[in-house]
Amino acid sequence: MLFKKGTNLYAYEIMREAGEDVMYINYLGANIIPNLADYPEVMARTVDALVESPNTTRIVFVQQRNYNYDFSQISLLSEVAQLYVYLLRQEKILSPEKLVMGCQQCLSKRYESMSYFMSLVRGDPLFAYAELRRFLFEAKQENCRNCQANYVRLLEKIYSLMSGLKIIAPFDSYVRGSREIYHQFFRADIIPNFTFTRLVSSLPEDSEIVDEYEIGEGYDKSTVTIMKKKNESKLIYHLMPPEYSIDENFHMLLNLARNVLIEHKPKAEEFIDIDRTRQVFFNVSRDLLQELSSTKRINLSYNDLNKLASILVRHTIGFGLIEVLLQDPRLQDIVLNAPIALNPIFVRHQDHDECSTNIIPSQEDADSWAAKLRMQSGRPLDESNPILDTDLLLGKIRARIAVIQQPLSPKGLAYALRRHREDPWTLPLYIKNKMLNSFSAGLLSFLIEGSRTLLVAGTRSAGKTSMLGALMLEIMPKYRIIVLEDTLELPVDSLRKLNYDILRMKVRSAMLQTTNEVAADEGIRTSLRFGDSCLIVGEVRSIEAKALYEAMRVGALANVVAGTIHGASPYGVFDRVVNDLQVQVTSFKATDAILVCNPIKSSSGGRSFRRVVSLSEVRKHWTKDPLEEKGFSDLLKYNVEKDSLEPTDDLINGESEIIKSIASGVKGWAGNWDAVYDNILLRAKTKQELVDVAEKLQLPEILESKFNAISNSVFYEISNQVKQEIGLPVSSVVFPKWQEWLHNNAKKI
Repeated sequence: MLFKKGTNLYAYEIMREAGEDVMYINYLGANIIPNLADYPEVMARTVDALVESPNTTRIVFVQQRNYNYDFSQISLLSEVAQLYVYLLRQEKILSPEKLVMGCQQCLSKRYESMSYFMSLVRGDPLFAYAELRRFLFEAKQENCRNCQANYVRLLEKIYSLMSGLKIIAPFDSYVRGSREIYHQFFRADIIPNFTFTRLVSSLPEDSEIVDEYEIGEGYDKSTVTIMKKKNESKLIYHLMPPEYSIDENFHMLLNLARNVLIEHKPKAEEFIDIDRTRQVFFNVSRDLLQELSSTKRINLSYNDLNKLASILVRHTIGFGLIEVLLQDPRLQDIVLNAPIALNPIFVRHQDHDECSTNIIPSQEDADSWAAKLRMQSGRPLDESNPILDTDLLLGKIRARIAVIQQPLSPKGLAYALRRHREDPWTLPLYIKNKMLNSFSAGLLSFLIEGSRTLLVAGTRSAGKTSMLGALMLEIMPKYRIIVLEDTLELPVDSLRKLNYDILRMKVRSAMLQTTNEVAADEGIRTSLRFGDSCLIVGEVRSIEAKALYEAMRVGALANVVAGTIHGASPYGVFDRVVNDLQVQVTSFKATDAILVCNPIKSSSGGRSFRRVVSLSEVRKHWTKDPLEEKGFSDLLKYNVEKDSLEPTDDLINGESEIIKSIASGVKGWAGNWDAVYDNILLRAKTKQELVDVAEKLQLPEILESKFNAISNSVFYEISNQVKQEIGLPVSSVVFPKWQEWLHNNAKKI
C-alpha cells in the first residue's frame, strides 16, 4: 500500500484482502515509529480509527517500513474501542446526570476525573484501570451522602466492564506508569515497502533456542533461529533476512528504485535464460541505486550497494523471501497453504523435521509468483488447468514447484516446493547419512554396471529422485544417457559438467491436457531412435509406463533403464504398474529390480528419517501374480532395530537370478559366485573407505559428485588393469591400488 503524495498524516484507508478488512494508516513523515506498545498516542489514534471502522481485522502502519498488527492483536484494541463507545454514548458517563444527583459541588471534580479516565483508556488502558481503582477508593471516602452511592455504583460498573477486557488480564504484573507490559500483546510484523510479505521479526516469548546458523553468502547473509515454544510440538523456523534489518535510508532507496523498476513489464522470452536476466537486472539495479544515493546524499559502500541490488532483484523479478528460504541447504520442503495471506509458510528441515516459520506471504506476492512461473515454464495455470508443475533454478539452487489454484484449491493459490541439493547426492553421502550402508551401495553399483532395469519406489518425500540421481553417477561417463522428465529434477547439468554424455528431454506433464510439449510416451519412444543409450525416466506417472516397458524390453541386457515410481513395496509397484497404469502382466517382468525408499519414524514419532528399506529382484517364472507365485525375491531388507540394511539368505547363498544373469556374461564370473560376491564386497569397501577418509581427514568434499565420478573412473580403470593381468578384478589386488590412489589424491581436490 502506497499513499498518494499529499495524503494527510494519520489518514487511513480500508482495503479488502483475502477475506480481511485491512486498515492502512499513513505514518509517512511522522517523527516516531508507529509502535502500539511504546507510544500511547499511536494506541489512542488506533482506537479512534477502530471506533470509526469496527470491522477492521488487521492494521498496517505505513512508513519506510510497514508495521503490521494482526487480528489477535487488533481484537484487543477493538474491545477497548467498543467499551469506549459504550461508556461515552450508552452510559454517557460524562453527563452531569450520571455523575451527580443534583449536587453541583461534586460535578466539577468528578467530571474532571472521568474526562481524564476517558482520555487515558484509549492510549493506556492498564493505567486507566489503575486510576479507576484509585477513583473508586476515593469515592468511597466521600462525605456527600446525596450522590455518593450512585457515583460509586457507576464506577463499580465501569470497573467491572474494564475487568473483562483481555488486555487487563495481566494487571497483577503491571508497573504503574510503565508501558513494558504492552510488549506482551503488541509485536508488529515488519513489511518493507518494496514487498508485501509479512515477517514476525521478534523472537517468540516462552521459547528456547534449539539451533542457530547463517545462510547465504557474503553481503547477502540471513540468520536462521530454530526455536521450541512451550507446549507446542512443531518447532519455529525464525528467519531474519537482510532486507528486514537495514536502516531507514536504505529502505527509502529501495522504495524509490522499486517504483522505477516495476514500470518494466518482463516479457516471456526474458525468462528463457533466467540467470542472464537476473544479472542484467542486478547491474541496472546497482546503477539506479548509485544514482539515487548520490541524489539523496546517502553514502553507500560497495557491499551495501551489492546487498541492496540483490534485495531489489529478489523483490522485483524474483520470488522474494522464497529465494532466501531456498538458500538454506538444510530445508527439504517449503509449503504455502491457501488462503496464502492467512497462513505462515511451513518448512521441512533435515534436522528438525516440520517447522512453522515467521513468514506470512501476501496474496499480491503469491499472484506475482504464479505469473512468473507461467512465463518461465510456458505452461498454463488457470481454471481449466489448475495445476502447474515446474522447476525453479537460481544459480546452483534447484527446486521443484507445484502450484494449484481454484477450483482445485477453493481458497486460491497454494504452493509446494521441493528443494534439491546443489550437488547431486552420491552413494558415499548416503552411507554417511545412513540412507543405506556400504554393502548396499556396493550391490547397487554392481547392478548399474550390469545394465539392469531398475525402479526406485517409495512414498512421497522418500528421496526417490535423489536416489536415482546418485545411481546415475554410477554409470560410466563413456556411456550415453538420455533423461526424460516432465519437471526438471534430476542433476543433468551437474553430470554434464562432469563430462557425462547426457541428453535431457522435457515432456508434457501427465496432468496437462493441452500444451505444445511432447507426451511422455512419445518422448520415450523417440529416445530409442537416439542410438545406444541408458534411459532414465524422472517419474513414471501415466500412460508413458507402457512405452517405458517397451524400452525396458528392448534395452534389457544392453544398457541401464531406470526410473522412479510411487509405491511402498515391490507388490505396491506391481499393483500400480499393472492395475493403475495398464501395463501387461508379462511386460512387468522386464523389471529386474525394485529399490524401495521410505521414511522411518523415530521411536517418539516426532521425527522421520529417509532410509532404503528393501531391494528386491523380479524373477521371471511367474505368470499372473508375483506375490502368490513368489516372483519377488528380497536381496536386501531393512532391520529397524539395527537401523541398517542386511543381505538376505537368497543373496548370501548365491540364489539371485539377476546377479547370476550379470555374471553369466562376464568371463571368470560365470558359475563363480565367490568371485561375484567378492566384487560386490570390493565396491562396498571403496564406498566405505571414501566415507572413512572424509571423516578422518575432515574432507567432506570427497563425498561429493565431482570426486565420486573421478573415484569411480579410477576404480574401473584399476579393475580392468588387474583383470587383464590376472583374469579377474580380485578385491585383494584392486582395493590396495585404489586405496593408494585415494590417499594420494584426496587432499588435491
